[in-house]
Amino acid sequence: MINFFYEISNFSIKNKFILIQDISMIFKNEGGKIGNINYIFCSDDYLLKINKKYLKKNYYTDVIAFSFLDKYKYISGDIFISIDRVLYNSKKWNQLFHIELKRVMIHALLHFLGYDDKNQINKKLMKKKEEFYLILFQF
Repeated sequence: MINFFYEISNFSIKNKFILIQDISMIFKNEGGKIGNINYIFCSDDYLLKINKKYLKKNYYTDVIAFSFLDKYKYISGDIFISIDRVLYNSKKWNQLFHIELKRVMIHALLHFLGYDDKNQINKKLMKKKEEFYLILFQF
């Protein structure tokens, strides 16, 4: 099950059904089984508090994801996305907001599916996967 929650009042996801289909296809394509995936859209300040409390980091970020695998190998988790930071980054990188938003949504899913970006080789692979899914699921 894929859910969308809002900690801010001036934003909501459009075309939820299509987005849920895209997310499901990523899991299917990558061989993962979806449990409960919760996207929580929030502000910079809200995500900064989470970053400080749980990750002991004191800086803004666009996305933080917490995942777990149950005994049946279903992947579940919470993905917190700062709409402020996505907007800032879209302007910084001269990208459309909805594409940058989808990029961070995909990025978090790839982490859930076992990809990491801790070194240059893995980072490059993860970036290619992001680009692949962005092209595949243009909206």
